[in-house]
Amino acid sequence: MKQLLLNTVASAWVILGAGAVYAAADAPPKVADGLSGVVTSTKGAEGGVWVIAETEDLPTRFIKIVVTDDEGRYVMPAMPKAKYKVWVRGYGLVDSKAVESATGAQLNLKAEIAPNELAAADYYPANYWLQMMSLPGEKEFPGTGPKGNGLPPSMKTQQEYVSRLKSGCMLCHQQGHAGSRILPNSSVEGWYERLKMARPLGDQTVGNHGAGISQSMLNNMTALGPRGLEVFADWTKRIEKGELPKEKPQRPEGIERNLVLSIWDWAFGRALHDEIATDRRNPTVNGNGLVYALAPTTGNIEYLDPVKNTIGEVKLPARPGKEQMNVYPHNPMIDGKGRVWITDIGQYTLPQQLTSEMRPDFCSNGATNKFAKYWPISGETRDRQLMLFDPATESTVSVEHCFGVHHLAFARDERDSLVFSGDRDAVGWIETKTYDETKSGEKAVGWCPMVLDTNADGKITPDRTQWNEPAMARGNGETITVEGEAPKADPKKDTRITGGSYGMDTSPLDNSIWLDRLSIHPTAIVRVDRGANPPETCRSEIYEPPQKPDGSYQAFLGRSVSIDSKGLAWVMFNSGHMGVFDRNKCKVKNGPTATGQHCTEGWKIYEVPGPRMGNSSISADWSYLNWVDVYNTFGLGTDIPMAPGSNSDSLIALTPSDGKVHHFRIPYPRGAFTRGLDGRIDDPKAGWKGRGLWMAYAMTPAFHQEGGNEGKGPQIVHLQFRSSPLEQ
Repeated sequence: MKQLLLNTVASAWVILGAGAVYAAADAPPKVADGLSGVVTSTKGAEGGVWVIAETEDLPTRFIKIVVTDDEGRYVMPAMPKAKYKVWVRGYGLVDSKAVESATGAQLNLKAEIAPNELAAADYYPANYWLQMMSLPGEKEFPGTGPKGNGLPPSMKTQQEYVSRLKSGCMLCHQQGHAGSRILPNSSVEGWYERLKMARPLGDQTVGNHGAGISQSMLNNMTALGPRGLEVFADWTKRIEKGELPKEKPQRPEGIERNLVLSIWDWAFGRALHDEIATDRRNPTVNGNGLVYALAPTTGNIEYLDPVKNTIGEVKLPARPGKEQMNVYPHNPMIDGKGRVWITDIGQYTLPQQLTSEMRPDFCSNGATNKFAKYWPISGETRDRQLMLFDPATESTVSVEHCFGVHHLAFARDERDSLVFSGDRDAVGWIETKTYDETKSGEKAVGWCPMVLDTNADGKITPDRTQWNEPAMARGNGETITVEGEAPKADPKKDTRITGGSYGMDTSPLDNSIWLDRLSIHPTAIVRVDRGANPPETCRSEIYEPPQKPDGSYQAFLGRSVSIDSKGLAWVMFNSGHMGVFDRNKCKVKNGPTATGQHCTEGWKIYEVPGPRMGNSSISADWSYLNWVDVYNTFGLGTDIPMAPGSNSDSLIALTPSDGKVHHFRIPYPRGAFTRGLDGRIDDPKAGWKGRGLWMAYAMTPAFHQEGGNEGKGPQIVHLQFRSSPLEQ
């Protein structure tokens, strides 16, 4: 009788120890291509926990994950036919014992309650551990140096300090996961030794890359002043003594339980950067096709075939005469033909031997090129490789151009312009239709400097010697170089701005280019309008988030900007905020005051929930890039701003209709450090099964994630959203 009651699929009574009973939910029906059942523990039905199924019967390891409803029920559809190991993971639990099952079964599972808080906390995302780090207080800034409070005098605010800390550490890996919070020696000396022992990245053929990473880590710590090592040592010492996070993660609730995850191992254990699945202007391009990512340290394109569950790679060639060197591919983008455009940010044999070469003559020869006449680009470069990979022919060509490249995005103009970030002094593009017609980079490229219309005459003065120049501007052709403090700007002149740019996008409304100005503090976004006849008609604008009276900012530390269908600019700030900027609300767009703080009324700032760091209001999470789901590829609606919670194992999504922020968790393997994302529609008629988002595990040291030491990973994740946790 007891066994019958335990296994029934109708409303039933489940008998517990000591004669206690509770009512169980109706079990969901069987799923022909998947699994279904009910999850219970000694406390009853377990809602908001993950059911994880894993198989190695396919060409690459495959994982399926769903979330239980309030009554502990789950439905896991669309599984490749195989034998699976299935278990339960959830906050407040430890992993249950895995059971074997084939698809088509109804499988009730027993969750295991964590025996203590320490065991439960092991499953928390990294940001919940990072919240325990005690930061220098706001009143300790500006720093007084090594003989004072140990903080750099250049650090004017706590915001600047945290910006440096986050950018230095979480650029490459999570901070707060087991690999960063558990040390053999948590002293200051132990931390110093740990930083010197950084392991090489991904593939050993990269040479002495581990030494380069170690030096980078030491440099980043040095920038925090002598207190830096003390802050880290104090944090890990307290963890070593048994201190636990005060704030605990909540289980998925509401629509967060509608998530379906499909995960594949790929990239042969190599460190990855961004992935791409489709043309972001038309997400039906490349439907059911290969998903691509780049492995910078090996110079490879990595790919997954999600239909056949197979993986592979393509070695990218070096430029002629550089065959002995590896390329360092950074960011991919798919065009309307399914081809992959790839930026390469440098070539090397060893990190200490980064090489450069001279730009082509047309980049600086104004007699032959109108862009060079307006803004010549000369000298050496190592960040200008652009490649085009055609999957149909499995061929790769190098496209010649002039400017630095990093991230890239397509405009929606007549010539299919591909626009780039990454140059400190110019914004560049290539008309891909022109390139297809001529096979000439020289005939297809264009660029212009970033110049503000600060004299408010509605145009940029053609004579570049009449511009206000930024402090510490780079020498560039005939550009004036200004050393030391910036001279007082002449309000009768236009003003050139400079600085690195990173994540970027183009507006669907007017093809304007939007760039994140990559400076640690403050954050700014730059709008570039090429006009009807670039470069003469190029005009730039710069906007910073609102500044507080004390000099700090409402939001800070953004790395990218993404534009929705209405032309609104969305930014994910690593201070713990998501911001949207509406240029239409600006009372001032040009003139002598239009240098950053002139349109605070254009911003709306949303707070993103989650733990804050130590004695501050600053988020312990980190988002690498952000992206707006313009075409409802996920299922939450159109124009949904999203960002990877790179330090929280999650996808963060905001629904503007109600201002709510949702965390869609990726619980396994732990350590879902993701950089970017995009969405694809494989079949518009297939409902939720025909669409979804793609995100890649991109932890630079891949061994930091769960299972990485066993050679598993990194992973590519397909996130899909259904109407309820029980929809098939």
